[in-house]
Amino acid sequence: MMNARELREKRAGLIHQARKILDQAGQEQRPLSAEEEQRWDRLMEEADRLLQQAERLERQEAAERSLDEIPQQGIRPEPDGNPGERAEDPQAAAAFRRYLIGGMAALSPDERRALQADVDVSGGYLVAPMEFVNALIKAVDDAVYLRQWATIHRLRSAASLGVPSLDTDPSDADWTTELATGSEDSSMAFGRRELSPYPLAKRIKVSRKLLRLSADAEAIVRDRLAYKFAITWEKALLLGTGTNQPLGVFVASSHGISTSRDVSDGNTQTAIQADGLINAKYTLKQQYWRNARWLFHRDAVKQIAKLKDSNGQYIWREGMRAGEPDTLLGFPVYMSEFAPNTFTAGQYVGILGDFSFVWIAEGMAFEIQRLDELYAESNQIGFIGRMEGDGMPVLEEAFVRVQLAS
Repeated sequence: MMNARELREKRAGLIHQARKILDQAGQEQRPLSAEEEQRWDRLMEEADRLLQQAERLERQEAAERSLDEIPQQGIRPEPDGNPGERAEDPQAAAAFRRYLIGGMAALSPDERRALQADVDVSGGYLVAPMEFVNALIKAVDDAVYLRQWATIHRLRSAASLGVPSLDTDPSDADWTTELATGSEDSSMAFGRRELSPYPLAKRIKVSRKLLRLSADAEAIVRDRLAYKFAITWEKALLLGTGTNQPLGVFVASSHGISTSRDVSDGNTQTAIQADGLINAKYTLKQQYWRNARWLFHRDAVKQIAKLKDSNGQYIWREGMRAGEPDTLLGFPVYMSEFAPNTFTAGQYVGILGDFSFVWIAEGMAFEIQRLDELYAESNQIGFIGRMEGDGMPVLEEAFVRVQLAS
């Protein structure tokens, strides 16, 4: 079996073959034939498959390296302590694991009172131990690019997080004398946006036999929930409406990224063009370049991989080393299945920006409910996980959206 580096090297060879097809057609000043188009597609699809395989191996290796960093007896606060942090109670953690496997019947009355968060006709919710929550959130962060890049605020007591926004820049400073203070500025104006964590819930099903026989039933439940929560977060941070959910970066809004940050010049009504991407790059101020990243759907990257600049050089370059992303015009390129991929007039097809200016507010309480009877016929146990969260871009000039021509 090939390692991640060998997979990346094989991928680079396939991309080189695909480029030779494009170059041959370009030298002959003709479009690709149907056969060449099919061959190019096959090469790039195989290259994408190898990249996914390499990234899975690299992620697995990183996860294995981090295992030793996770305390076995739960999360302990730092010596000076953070407000709201608490040491994990090993007995409570053990009780929570018994609950996952055996339900309420596996708990003593005292354990039920200690862990129960709410009384419900279906059995009630239990507050998950911090060790479980931290591991789940880390798994979600690892799976969702935007959560990795965003600024995350853990709300422990406040119901919402006020986000100050600079709606109007001040005028320039004045050259003056030593004792003078310059003219008074009246143009600077601040707005205020609220991040209010909204309830988020996901349901999973797990085999009773698997729970009973597994050495780590907790990890099974946690990993399945993490996958489900990750999908929901990724969709919301990209396409959320902002109404009872996060406001996505691909949604035009005066509260997030307005249409003033859309760039369509240089693109056609049906396709991304090199000039359009170059225009987008230089719409973003240089101060944001250090942390800037592109985000596209893979269908958009498929188009971009064919594009050349005015000097005949490909503007997209594949990453060769472990953990090294592909680049486009000098910035890393990432893909999401939930990014827009409708190539018609006026549609968004990508974004470039410093995603640390996406803020996420989370309520730390995580509750989990076990459904004993609902899936009895299929010999499964249902679990519902609940948390609270919200998110939005807070500085629109840190982003530029790629749009097709109208």
